[in-house]
Amino acid sequence: MKRNMKWAAGLLCLAVFAAMALGSGQSDSGETRQIVSGEGPKEADAGESSSDGSEDSEDSSGAAVTIDEQVLVDQDGIVVTATEYVTDSIWGDGLKLLLENNSDKDVTIGCNALIVNDYMIADLFSSIVAAGKKSNDTLYFSSTGLKAAGIENVGKIEIYFRVSDSATYDTVFDSECVVVETSEYANMDTVPNDAGIELYHQDGIRIVGKTVDENSFWGTAILLYLENDSGKNVGISLDDLSINGFMMNPLFSTTIYDGKKSIDDITVLSSDLEENGIEAIEEVELKFHIYDADSYSTIADSEPVTFSAQ
Repeated sequence: MKRNMKWAAGLLCLAVFAAMALGSGQSDSGETRQIVSGEGPKEADAGESSSDGSEDSEDSSGAAVTIDEQVLVDQDGIVVTATEYVTDSIWGDGLKLLLENNSDKDVTIGCNALIVNDYMIADLFSSIVAAGKKSNDTLYFSSTGLKAAGIENVGKIEIYFRVSDSATYDTVFDSECVVVETSEYANMDTVPNDAGIELYHQDGIRIVGKTVDENSFWGTAILLYLENDSGKNVGISLDDLSINGFMMNPLFSTTIYDGKKSIDDITVLSSDLEENGIEAIEEVELKFHIYDADSYSTIADSEPVTFSAQ
């Protein structure tokens, strides 16, 4: 029974990630509108990077991306070796990994965080390796996440691995950050994709509102650019979100490591909008809750932020 439940959960995760990899979380239907100020926060300067997957991606380098084979983790009998940079027509870009379990227990190897070109990027990677066995698996990067961040040339990959006991789910160890530099390191995209309206900027935390997509995968998505130069890893969530004066239950919680950036969506489910008779986003009001990602202690709670889209 437990094996069947794990298998079903795995299929669900694969389906969700497939939607992400294929870009189904972002609409090309013409329903995306730019966020505009409701209270007068500053407009963020538009960077020179492209976030729409333009043809420029092939200009800087026509060669395939490669890496040098390298051991990323060698601890407590667990060895993780990056063997190849791969590109799959469905799953997108990723790292092929050789996983070796020389311990006396079955383990699950996954990620606490994946960072590409200094952007927090979603991954789907979780591999069970029995005691004394090996496995070849691939850590894929979210194609949607790369596109939203304006990343066309992947040059630097930072990974925080998590190894847990497959039977008890207890953590065996969390790895230090491991860094992989690709053959495109010198050409990697570094210009922040921060064009939009600045909604919050305090104590090293910066949040920019970019677009509202009323035809996203789950409902309506409010796209944000987030930047963390606070000196600590932070988590950001929302309080008191309302749309057109009606309270909503958004899906949004993100973690941004120190010195890193993120592109993330506030998702409002279609059912919540329909229950309140909302057909178009006219005004959004919310508060940002910012906290220490390690201790969960509050860093700041913003004043109400109001904006709209056109």
